[in-house]
Amino acid sequence: MREVKLVGLDADGKYIICEGDDPAEQFRLPADDRLRAALRGGVAAPDQPKLDIEVTNMLSPKEIQAKIRAGASVEQVAAASGSDVARIRRFAHPVLLERFRAAELATAAHPFLGDGPSVLTLLETVSTALVARGLDPDGLSWDAWRNEDNRWTVQLAWKIGRSDNIAHFCFTPGAHGGTVTPIDDGASELIDPDFDRPLRPLAKVAHVDFDEPARPAVTAPSGQPVHTRRGKPVIPAWEDVLLGVRSGGQR
Repeated sequence: MREVKLVGLDADGKYIICEGDDPAEQFRLPADDRLRAALRGGVAAPDQPKLDIEVTNMLSPKEIQAKIRAGASVEQVAAASGSDVARIRRFAHPVLLERFRAAELATAAHPFLGDGPSVLTLLETVSTALVARGLDPDGLSWDAWRNEDNRWTVQLAWKIGRSDNIAHFCFTPGAHGGTVTPIDDGASELIDPDFDRPLRPLAKVAHVDFDEPARPAVTAPSGQPVHTRRGKPVIPAWEDVLLGVRSGGQR
């Protein structure tokens, strides 16, 4: 393949003039759109700003709903995939309603105790346990999600002062509302009818006496106390005792 050098355009501007090793040997190429595109090589035009394209892990609607159903929040899925929150929320909305409904059904289920399901529902049992311990049952927060085995985990959250507390149950739908079984110690304590220890035990604070210690008796540096004109002994200042100076200025 021979190499040619670009000379320029012809007078009409329709052809590109090139020449070989001999200047007398010239060639011309049509200056059409195909040639212009080939010369640009895909490079953006000078007036077109350069765009930074962010490659994101675009999740399908099915993948989004699977992650939400497993307990992830909309914000967590959006951050992990680099997707827009509004897009994640659009596909997550029906699954969030499903989770809310599962948590609501679990509160009407019956805790499974050692001798069988309790007569009280989970909500009634938990409320009774909190009231018995002097706590307010109105601030309870419920959530639910599906595990890999397709079973529902129900989470109960409540606050005691500045402390956040959680308990987890396994919810099995069924007749008469279904049953729930505790997963962790917090859940076991809430549904145990014989458990009388506070849910959040506080360590005893040792009693500290702040009695002021007796002050040592202060004497003058010499064996004899110094008296005033009225005959009352003069109590030297503390710095005088340290420096060995009498109140009258004598050492």
